[in-house]
Amino acid sequence: MSRVRSVGEISADGEAGRAQGSFFGRRKGHRLRSRQADLIEHLLPHLAIDITAPAPSDFAMLFNPPVESVRLEIGFGGGEHLIAEALAFPHRGFIGCEPYVNGMAKILAQIEAHNTGNIKLFAGDAAELLAWAPPRSLERIDLIHPDPWPKRRHWKRRFVQDANVAAMARVLKPAGEFRFVCDIDDYVGWTLAHLARSPDFVWLAERADDWRLPWDGYTITRYGQKAAREGRSAAYLRFARTG
Repeated sequence: MSRVRSVGEISADGEAGRAQGSFFGRRKGHRLRSRQADLIEHLLPHLAIDITAPAPSDFAMLFNPPVESVRLEIGFGGGEHLIAEALAFPHRGFIGCEPYVNGMAKILAQIEAHNTGNIKLFAGDAAELLAWAPPRSLERIDLIHPDPWPKRRHWKRRFVQDANVAAMARVLKPAGEFRFVCDIDDYVGWTLAHLARSPDFVWLAERADDWRLPWDGYTITRYGQKAAREGRSAAYLRFARTG
């Protein structure tokens, strides 16, 4: 198996390293503009997480200065939610996982514009990152509008799988949360079924509005806005790590 590349190994022409494992995101898009290529070459290496190095005993040590706690966003897309969270909670650290190189270029531009110092980045298989992470190291994991892979033969490519649910349970702190946002009913039901059969998570909804409405402070993404314009309502699921 070839080594999974860190985000520092994305080439400036828009080619990201192909990761092995269960994350099947797009890695190439439109060719990068010169400024985006410059950010990939010069800013990204300072923010990249290298999973070929030994994992720290505490994820807070990835950040300088150290942070109070660390959250992970899997597949951050254009980065609207990730940057808003990082700005709203400057004493927390955020790890963004995104194999799509154009998304990586967009978040780098926002990090530079806001002079944000509490974001680290990883391009590759989110399952590989979870396997590398120390146990009980994350306060929260967000998966917002993931690719639903609607065809039955592609369901194995969805991130929410029993193995990944178990991996998230390992790295979340007790009472830590997995948050999931999706406008595709089939994937919402799929996620509820997978989390319901896990002994490590409990669904936090007590009434319909708990999943029909976003949680306080939620930043809707451009994809979420597009879905709303097209008449698709999102579900907002929160699961707490038990034990």
